[in-house]
Amino acid sequence: MWNFSPLTSVVYLLCILVPQATNMNKLFTRYFIFAFLFISTKSIAQPDSIILKDLTWDKSSPAGMTELFIPSANSLLAGIIYRANGSQKHPTLILLHGYPGSERNLDIAQVVRGHGWNVIYFNYRGAWGSEGKFSFTNCVEDVVNVVSFCKKYQDSLKIDTSNMVLFGHSMGGWICLKALQRLPGIKKGFALSAWNIGEDFKNANSEEEMLKIANEGGKYFVLNTSLKDLFTPVMQNKMYYNLVNDGKALADKQVIMLDEHHRNALVADAFKNFNHSYFDYEVWQTDHPFTNKRVSLMNKLLEFLDR
Repeated sequence: MWNFSPLTSVVYLLCILVPQATNMNKLFTRYFIFAFLFISTKSIAQPDSIILKDLTWDKSSPAGMTELFIPSANSLLAGIIYRANGSQKHPTLILLHGYPGSERNLDIAQVVRGHGWNVIYFNYRGAWGSEGKFSFTNCVEDVVNVVSFCKKYQDSLKIDTSNMVLFGHSMGGWICLKALQRLPGIKKGFALSAWNIGEDFKNANSEEEMLKIANEGGKYFVLNTSLKDLFTPVMQNKMYYNLVNDGKALADKQVIMLDEHHRNALVADAFKNFNHSYFDYEVWQTDHPFTNKRVSLMNKLLEFLDR
Protein backbone atom coordinates (compact mmCIF):
# COMPACT_ATOMS: atom_id res chain seq x y z
CA MET A 1 0.00 0.00 0.00
CA TRP A 2 1.36 3.46 -0.91
CA ASN A 3 2.19 5.78 1.97
CA PHE A 4 1.78 9.42 0.86
CA SER A 5 2.85 12.41 2.93
CA PRO A 6 0.11 14.88 3.97
CA LEU A 7 1.44 17.40 1.43
CA THR A 8 1.37 14.88 -1.42
CA SER A 9 -2.15 13.76 -0.51
CA VAL A 10 -3.55 17.29 -0.55
CA VAL A 11 -1.91 18.13 -3.88
CA TYR A 12 -3.24 14.88 -5.38
CA LEU A 13 -6.76 15.70 -4.19
CA LEU A 14 -6.60 19.23 -5.59
CA CYS A 15 -5.40 17.97 -8.95
CA ILE A 16 -8.55 15.86 -9.15
CA LEU A 17 -10.82 18.70 -8.13
CA VAL A 18 -9.44 21.44 -10.41
CA PRO A 19 -10.61 19.95 -13.75
CA GLN A 20 -14.10 19.56 -12.30
CA ALA A 21 -14.40 23.17 -11.12
CA THR A 22 -16.04 26.12 -12.91
CA ASN A 23 -13.83 28.76 -14.53
CA MET A 24 -14.11 31.09 -11.54
CA ASN A 25 -13.54 28.27 -9.10
CA LYS A 26 -10.57 27.05 -11.14
CA LEU A 27 -8.89 30.44 -10.75
CA PHE A 28 -9.48 30.41 -7.02
CA THR A 29 -8.39 26.77 -6.67
CA ARG A 30 -5.17 27.31 -8.61
CA TYR A 31 -4.37 30.35 -6.47
CA PHE A 32 -5.02 28.23 -3.39
CA ILE A 33 -2.71 25.48 -4.66
CA PHE A 34 0.06 27.99 -5.32
CA ALA A 35 -0.29 29.56 -1.88
CA PHE A 36 -0.45 26.15 -0.20
CA LEU A 37 2.64 24.87 -1.98
CA PHE A 38 4.55 28.08 -1.26
CA ILE A 39 3.76 27.97 2.45
CA SER A 40 4.36 24.21 2.70
CA THR A 41 7.65 24.39 0.81
CA LYS A 42 8.85 27.18 3.07
CA SER A 43 7.96 25.20 6.17
CA ILE A 44 9.54 22.00 4.88
CA ALA A 45 12.71 23.80 3.80
CA GLN A 46 13.32 25.25 7.25
CA PRO A 47 14.01 22.40 9.67
CA ASP A 48 16.45 24.71 11.48
CA SER A 49 13.79 26.27 13.71
CA ILE A 50 11.95 24.90 16.69
CA ILE A 51 9.21 26.21 18.99
CA LEU A 52 9.93 25.93 22.70
CA LYS A 53 7.73 26.97 25.57
CA ASP A 54 7.92 26.85 29.34
CA LEU A 55 6.37 23.84 31.02
CA THR A 56 3.25 24.24 33.11
CA TRP A 57 4.10 22.00 36.02
CA ASP A 58 1.86 19.07 36.76
CA LYS A 59 0.91 19.72 40.40
CA SER A 60 0.95 16.07 41.40
CA SER A 61 4.09 15.06 39.45
CA PRO A 62 6.10 18.03 38.12
CA ALA A 63 8.98 17.70 35.69
CA GLY A 64 12.40 17.85 37.30
CA MET A 65 15.81 16.24 37.62
CA THR A 66 16.93 13.43 39.90
CA GLU A 67 20.45 12.14 40.50
CA LEU A 68 20.90 8.43 39.90
CA PHE A 69 23.47 5.92 41.14
CA ILE A 70 23.14 2.95 38.83
CA PRO A 71 24.71 -0.44 39.63
CA SER A 72 26.86 -1.93 36.88
CA ALA A 73 28.86 -5.05 37.69
CA ASN A 74 30.38 -4.19 41.09
CA SER A 75 30.43 -0.44 40.46
CA LEU A 76 28.08 2.53 40.60
CA LEU A 77 27.50 4.80 37.62
CA ALA A 78 26.83 8.48 38.22
CA GLY A 79 23.77 9.60 36.28
CA ILE A 80 20.74 11.84 36.15
CA ILE A 81 17.20 11.57 34.85
CA TYR A 82 15.36 14.53 33.41
CA ARG A 83 11.84 13.62 34.48
CA ALA A 84 8.99 14.46 32.14
CA ASN A 85 5.87 16.25 33.34
CA GLY A 86 2.95 14.16 34.57
CA SER A 87 2.25 11.12 36.74
CA GLN A 88 1.99 8.61 33.89
CA LYS A 89 4.89 6.51 32.64
CA HIS A 90 6.87 8.24 29.90
CA PRO A 91 8.93 6.99 26.96
CA THR A 92 12.61 7.36 27.78
CA LEU A 93 15.72 8.37 25.84
CA ILE A 94 19.15 7.23 27.03
CA LEU A 95 22.05 9.53 26.09
CA LEU A 96 25.46 7.91 25.49
CA HIS A 97 28.45 10.24 25.54
CA GLY A 98 31.63 9.96 23.54
CA TYR A 99 35.37 9.66 24.21
CA PRO A 100 35.99 11.06 26.75
CA GLY A 101 32.57 12.74 26.84
CA SER A 102 33.11 16.49 26.85
CA GLU A 103 29.99 16.96 24.70
CA ARG A 104 27.05 15.66 26.70
CA ASN A 105 24.18 16.80 24.44
CA LEU A 106 22.18 17.99 27.42
CA ASP A 107 20.58 20.70 25.30
CA ILE A 108 18.92 17.84 23.45
CA ALA A 109 17.89 16.32 26.78
CA GLN A 110 15.96 19.44 27.76
CA VAL A 111 14.14 19.63 24.43
CA VAL A 112 13.24 15.93 24.44
CA ARG A 113 11.99 16.21 28.03
CA GLY A 114 9.80 19.13 26.93
CA HIS A 115 8.45 16.75 24.25
CA GLY A 116 7.10 14.46 26.97
CA TRP A 117 10.02 12.06 27.31
CA ASN A 118 12.25 11.16 30.24
CA VAL A 119 15.94 11.47 29.41
CA ILE A 120 18.70 9.58 31.22
CA TYR A 121 22.34 10.62 31.06
CA PHE A 122 25.10 8.69 32.81
CA ASN A 123 28.88 8.30 32.85
CA TYR A 124 30.32 4.89 32.01
CA ARG A 125 32.41 2.93 34.47
CA GLY A 126 35.74 4.62 35.07
CA ALA A 127 34.66 7.86 33.35
CA TRP A 128 34.09 11.24 34.98
CA GLY A 129 33.95 9.90 38.51
CA SER A 130 31.87 6.76 38.02
CA GLU A 131 33.31 3.76 39.83
CA GLY A 132 35.12 0.92 38.07
CA LYS A 133 37.45 0.64 35.12
CA PHE A 134 36.81 2.18 31.75
CA SER A 135 36.76 -0.06 28.67
CA PHE A 136 34.77 -0.13 25.47
CA THR A 137 33.09 -3.45 26.28
CA ASN A 138 32.34 -2.25 29.81
CA CYS A 139 30.59 0.75 28.26
CA VAL A 140 28.33 -1.55 26.25
CA GLU A 141 27.59 -3.63 29.34
CA ASP A 142 26.87 -0.42 31.27
CA VAL A 143 24.08 0.43 28.81
CA VAL A 144 22.56 -3.02 29.28
CA ASN A 145 22.72 -2.53 33.06
CA VAL A 146 21.16 0.94 32.82
CA VAL A 147 18.22 -0.56 30.91
CA SER A 148 17.86 -3.23 33.62
CA PHE A 149 17.87 -0.45 36.21
CA CYS A 150 15.09 1.32 34.30
CA LYS A 151 13.00 -1.85 34.28
CA LYS A 152 13.53 -2.41 38.01
CA TYR A 153 12.54 1.14 38.95
CA GLN A 154 10.05 1.82 36.15
CA ASP A 155 7.25 2.63 38.60
CA SER A 156 9.13 5.11 40.78
CA LEU A 157 10.91 6.73 37.82
CA LYS A 158 7.77 6.61 35.65
CA ILE A 159 9.51 4.91 32.73
CA ASP A 160 7.57 3.27 29.91
CA THR A 161 9.97 0.40 29.31
CA SER A 162 8.14 -0.55 26.11
CA ASN A 163 9.33 2.66 24.48
CA MET A 164 13.01 3.32 25.14
CA VAL A 165 15.50 4.69 22.62
CA LEU A 166 19.31 4.98 22.57
CA PHE A 167 21.11 8.09 21.34
CA GLY A 168 24.89 8.00 21.12
CA HIS A 169 27.47 10.52 19.95
CA SER A 170 30.94 9.59 18.60
CA MET A 171 32.13 6.65 20.72
CA GLY A 172 28.60 6.70 22.13
CA GLY A 173 27.34 6.02 18.61
CA TRP A 174 29.47 2.87 18.49
CA ILE A 175 28.20 1.89 21.94
CA CYS A 176 24.62 2.60 20.88
CA LEU A 177 24.86 0.23 17.92
CA LYS A 178 26.62 -2.47 19.96
CA ALA A 179 24.21 -2.26 22.89
CA LEU A 180 21.16 -2.42 20.60
CA GLN A 181 22.27 -5.92 19.61
CA ARG A 182 22.02 -7.02 23.25
CA LEU A 183 18.70 -5.35 24.01
CA PRO A 184 15.82 -7.10 22.21
CA GLY A 185 13.27 -4.82 23.88
CA ILE A 186 14.78 -1.65 22.45
CA LYS A 187 14.07 -1.16 18.76
CA LYS A 188 15.52 2.29 18.01
CA GLY A 189 19.01 3.75 18.01
CA PHE A 190 20.33 7.12 16.81
CA ALA A 191 24.09 7.10 16.12
CA LEU A 192 25.48 10.62 15.74
CA SER A 193 28.90 10.72 14.09
CA ALA A 194 29.63 7.19 15.29
CA TRP A 195 33.28 6.37 15.88
CA ASN A 196 33.98 3.08 14.15
CA ILE A 197 36.75 2.03 16.50
CA GLY A 198 37.83 -1.09 14.62
CA GLU A 199 38.26 0.78 11.34
CA ASP A 200 40.83 3.13 12.88
CA PHE A 201 43.00 0.20 13.99
CA LYS A 202 42.51 -2.25 11.12
CA ASN A 203 46.03 -1.63 9.74
CA ALA A 204 47.81 -1.57 13.10
CA ASN A 205 49.93 -4.70 13.48
CA SER A 206 51.98 -3.98 16.58
CA GLU A 207 51.62 -2.43 20.00
CA GLU A 208 53.77 0.47 18.85
CA GLU A 209 51.48 1.20 15.90
CA MET A 210 48.44 0.82 18.14
CA LEU A 211 49.72 3.32 20.71
CA LYS A 212 50.69 5.78 17.98
CA ILE A 213 47.11 5.81 16.69
CA ALA A 214 45.69 5.87 20.22
CA ASN A 215 47.81 8.86 21.22
CA GLU A 216 46.41 10.86 18.33
CA GLY A 217 43.10 10.85 20.19
CA GLY A 218 44.65 12.35 23.32
CA LYS A 219 45.19 11.21 26.88
CA TYR A 220 42.36 11.85 29.33
CA PHE A 221 42.74 11.75 33.10
CA VAL A 222 38.94 11.55 33.39
CA LEU A 223 39.10 7.96 32.10
CA ASN A 224 40.31 5.38 34.61
CA THR A 225 42.45 3.26 32.27
CA SER A 226 45.65 3.30 30.25
CA LEU A 227 45.76 3.53 26.47
CA LYS A 228 47.43 0.12 26.33
CA ASP A 229 44.69 -1.53 28.38
CA LEU A 230 41.99 0.29 26.44
CA PHE A 231 43.10 -0.52 22.90
CA THR A 232 44.77 -3.92 23.25
CA PRO A 233 41.34 -5.65 23.12
CA VAL A 234 40.67 -3.81 19.86
CA MET A 235 43.84 -5.29 18.37
CA GLN A 236 42.86 -8.74 19.60
CA ASN A 237 39.36 -8.67 18.09
CA LYS A 238 39.25 -6.21 15.20
CA MET A 239 36.17 -7.85 13.69
CA TYR A 240 34.05 -7.15 16.79
CA TYR A 241 35.11 -3.52 16.98
CA ASN A 242 34.40 -2.80 13.31
CA LEU A 243 30.76 -1.83 12.79
CA VAL A 244 30.83 -2.91 9.16
CA ASN A 245 30.26 -6.46 10.41
CA ASP A 246 27.08 -5.64 12.38
CA GLY A 247 24.49 -5.16 9.65
CA LYS A 248 22.84 -8.55 10.08
CA ALA A 249 22.68 -8.24 13.88
CA LEU A 250 20.84 -4.91 13.54
CA ALA A 251 18.51 -6.00 10.74
CA ASP A 252 15.33 -5.67 12.80
CA LYS A 253 16.24 -2.36 14.46
CA GLN A 254 15.24 1.17 13.48
CA VAL A 255 18.52 3.03 13.07
CA ILE A 256 19.60 6.53 12.09
CA MET A 257 23.23 7.25 11.33
CA LEU A 258 24.04 10.95 10.97
CA ASP A 259 27.59 12.05 10.16
CA GLU A 260 29.67 15.09 9.27
CA HIS A 261 32.06 12.98 7.14
CA HIS A 262 31.88 10.04 4.73
CA ARG A 263 34.12 7.63 6.62
CA ASN A 264 31.15 5.51 7.73
CA ALA A 265 29.81 5.01 4.20
CA LEU A 266 30.73 1.31 4.13
CA VAL A 267 29.06 0.78 7.50
CA ALA A 268 25.93 2.49 6.23
CA ASP A 269 25.92 0.32 3.10
CA ALA A 270 26.21 -2.83 5.21
CA PHE A 271 23.36 -1.74 7.47
CA LYS A 272 21.15 -0.76 4.53
CA ASN A 273 21.68 -4.10 2.80
CA PHE A 274 20.46 -6.08 5.82
CA ASN A 275 17.92 -3.77 7.42
CA HIS A 276 14.24 -4.62 6.99
CA SER A 277 12.83 -2.25 9.61
CA TYR A 278 14.03 1.34 9.11
CA PHE A 279 17.44 2.79 8.28
CA ASP A 280 18.44 6.35 7.43
CA TYR A 281 21.93 7.66 6.71
CA GLU A 282 22.81 11.28 6.06
CA VAL A 283 25.94 13.42 5.97
CA TRP A 284 25.59 17.07 6.98
CA GLN A 285 27.96 19.99 6.49
CA THR A 286 29.00 20.58 10.08
CA ASP A 287 31.65 19.69 12.67
CA HIS A 288 31.94 16.76 15.06
CA PRO A 289 29.66 18.21 17.79
CA PHE A 290 27.21 19.50 15.13
CA THR A 291 27.74 23.04 16.39
CA ASN A 292 25.82 24.82 13.61
CA LYS A 293 23.11 22.17 13.30
CA ARG A 294 21.80 21.75 16.83
CA VAL A 295 18.19 22.66 16.07
CA SER A 296 18.09 20.60 12.87
CA LEU A 297 19.50 17.71 14.90
CA MET A 298 16.82 18.14 17.55
CA ASN A 299 14.09 18.16 14.91
CA LYS A 300 15.44 15.01 13.29
CA LEU A 301 15.62 13.23 16.63
CA LEU A 302 12.09 14.28 17.65
CA GLU A 303 10.75 13.03 14.31
CA PHE A 304 12.53 9.70 14.90
CA LEU A 305 11.12 9.40 18.44
CA ASP A 306 7.61 10.03 17.13
CA ARG A 307 7.68 7.55 14.22
